[in-house]
Amino acid sequence: MTNISLIEFTNKIQKKRISFGDLQRLRRDILPDGIGCRDEAELLLGLDRHVARADFAWSDFLVAAIVQFVVWAERPTGIVDSDTALWLAGALTGKGAPTRTARLIAREIVEEAQTFENDALAALAAAPAKPRARPDRGRHLAELNRCGTDFS
Repeated sequence: MTNISLIEFTNKIQKKRISFGDLQRLRRDILPDGIGCRDEAELLLGLDRHVARADFAWSDFLVAAIVQFVVWAERPTGIVDSDTALWLAGALTGKGAPTRTARLIAREIVEEAQTFENDALAALAAAPAKPRARPDRGRHLAELNRCGTDFS
């Protein structure tokens, strides 16, 4: 078993890509019990903003991990207090616009939490999600469309 820290993992991500293998290593070796503190959540959210391409399972993993931490690991359990809502809204947006995954996280937390003490996340969750840019998508669709079926 590899025993590297989350910081080392984020520094080792090559070419702004998260592969399926990277995700498996993260789940199995680095965060087997989930996110343990706000710093880890912020590192993962920063990584999401940094990468240009990620395995399809990345978004599902990140949404589930952040929701689990914010709603069920942070105290009070099941309640997103004002401090947590403001912290997470800032962490999700970073220094720019929130990613598609960040908006999904906000929506899932709004649905999962029993109570909110601040509407910062609700406002973020209400914003329409924009898909992550996938540079190869257009090329692949163009190749498929030449076969006579419109997949766009």
